[in-house]
Amino acid sequence: MVTDNINRAVVHRILRVDHAGEYGANRIYAGQMAVLGRSSVGPVIQKMWDQEKDHLKKFNELMVTFRVRPTILMPFWNVVGFALGAGTALLGKEGAMACTVAVEESIALHYNNQIRTLMEEDPEKYEALLQVIKKFRDEELEHHDTGLEHDAELAPAYAVLKRVIQAGCGAAIYLSERF
Repeated sequence: MVTDNINRAVVHRILRVDHAGEYGANRIYAGQMAVLGRSSVGPVIQKMWDQEKDHLKKFNELMVTFRVRPTILMPFWNVVGFALGAGTALLGKEGAMACTVAVEESIALHYNNQIRTLMEEDPEKYEALLQVIKKFRDEELEHHDTGLEHDAELAPAYAVLKRVIQAGCGAAIYLSERF
């Protein structure tokens, strides 16, 4: 991946927030697995978690390649992510899947915004990074659809739960880009 002649501010902001997001997603799935890992939905959650682990591994590599510091909020995302995953899983598989739908929808929109930004900058220069983000966005959308297929919309107070989680995602994105 080319590291010369790039808009460092843009690339650093993207990598910092995406790394934080994938870390948070890993913690959410860890919390869900702590509660539902031995249930019938455990293998479904594990499959999504395994993909998130791959995403985090790739962003860990990119952070080193581009010499980007992680957000200072990582310890906070560690606790909040696990609590969100476990807390929604305590509502049952529907709660866990509602969390997945809310988070993955937010992340897919966020990735789309990053794709637009990089395309406006220079699509050829950022081709490799664009490929990574597009691939991960598509996998996040698969997780979103999996959540819907596994009764997310039957979670207690689904619409409210989804809005609250998405507001939290928006705040996490804003803060992680900057700090």
